[in-house]
Amino acid sequence: MGKRLLVVGGDAGGMSAAAQARRIEPDLEIVALERTRWTSYSACGIPYLAGGLLHRPDQLVVRRPEEFRAARIDVRVEHEAVGLDMAARKAEVRSLAHGRTFTLGFDLLHLATGAVPRNAGLPGCDLPHVHGVGNLGDAAALLDFARRRRPSTAVVVGSGYIGLEMAEALCRRGLGVTVLESGAEVMGGLDPDVGARVSKAMRDLGIVVHTGVRAEEVKGDAVVTSAGDVPAELVVLGMGVRPDTALATQAGVTLGSTGGVVTDRRQATSVEGVWAAGDCCESTHLVSGLPTYQPLGTVANKQGRVAGINIAGGYASFPGVLGTAITRICDLEIGRTGLNRTEAEKAGFEAVDALVESTTAAGYLSEARPTAVKMLAERGTGRILGVQSAGGPGSAKRVDVAAAAMAGGLTVEDLIGLDLGYAPPLSPLWDPLQLAARSLRAAI
Repeated sequence: MGKRLLVVGGDAGGMSAAAQARRIEPDLEIVALERTRWTSYSACGIPYLAGGLLHRPDQLVVRRPEEFRAARIDVRVEHEAVGLDMAARKAEVRSLAHGRTFTLGFDLLHLATGAVPRNAGLPGCDLPHVHGVGNLGDAAALLDFARRRRPSTAVVVGSGYIGLEMAEALCRRGLGVTVLESGAEVMGGLDPDVGARVSKAMRDLGIVVHTGVRAEEVKGDAVVTSAGDVPAELVVLGMGVRPDTALATQAGVTLGSTGGVVTDRRQATSVEGVWAAGDCCESTHLVSGLPTYQPLGTVANKQGRVAGINIAGGYASFPGVLGTAITRICDLEIGRTGLNRTEAEKAGFEAVDALVESTTAAGYLSEARPTAVKMLAERGTGRILGVQSAGGPGSAKRVDVAAAAMAGGLTVEDLIGLDLGYAPPLSPLWDPLQLAARSLRAAI
């Protein structure tokens, strides 16, 4: 009798592994459990659903359960693994639709349990008008609440990527929106001088942004803060996410300093026959060499692919991450890759940085928009440590060049000499990245 692979989690980290394993090993029995009604969906698209650009949650689904079943992957939606007996190699599974529990055996186990919203122990976060947006089920619940209650005021607690995108979406739907951020500026992954540009773009749209303000409690139709009460008929938790490792702990796998599952380069955990991928895992940062937690769809898909190949007897490895991420908030594109200043100093680098102002196109063209690039490098060596960008169209994707440069070990001087493309409608003669490198060179 063939082996059975049990995949826990039906989104990127789980179904990419299941699909790869099926391609390589046709005789492997594969069962995948997903607690929501959807598989392989884009959680990153949830703000566009909330903003009315999309009309149904299933528009975010990339590959439906029946498509996986056609490939002989037994996908069971609305099924949740609630317990593991590793000695017997059995999982306790609850059918959410039918309210019954049963036991399912397995030979190999792949954990893709994802993440859960952080709430920092916020009192009142379990009230019915408080919503996370970690998965499509959360999004459906939020939309259902909005249709029934028709709130006019919303508070977003925290300022991660999804939180700020949700703030914009709700504002464009006509709600009065307030963002609460306890740090110096929004988007803690950016340095404050870049994050301030995001705050300005949001305020220009009419969103109230409070920085240096801590949410203390959700109480009735208000959020109690360190600076007073803020009206809130709807509260969105935008404080980021943490790894969902409840099952991983039961399986006895090692957890790392970030709280995520530790895997090797092949996505194998510390327990024989148990693999993991996606937002439940930590990764290695390619610049610092330190463990990092990067709950991104790009990372989850790549890790899942690697896990699936190895589960089926092939060989693949996941090298690590740079934390490359982009978004658009209001009319401002934002990108980052590598380390920010705080992260660089924590990793032991003596970092120098430069922030330059430029334009997205040749300055004499009407379509030219302001853009800013901040670059960090190691003093002495000139090694590029990180890049942040904020500005008009094309600003965000410029960090991809920086990501490639860092992956290749290029220095600031190397970047200055790169033969980058130029045309007046697309870039000034000196690309903003190269302007930042030229400005930084003198400080190295």
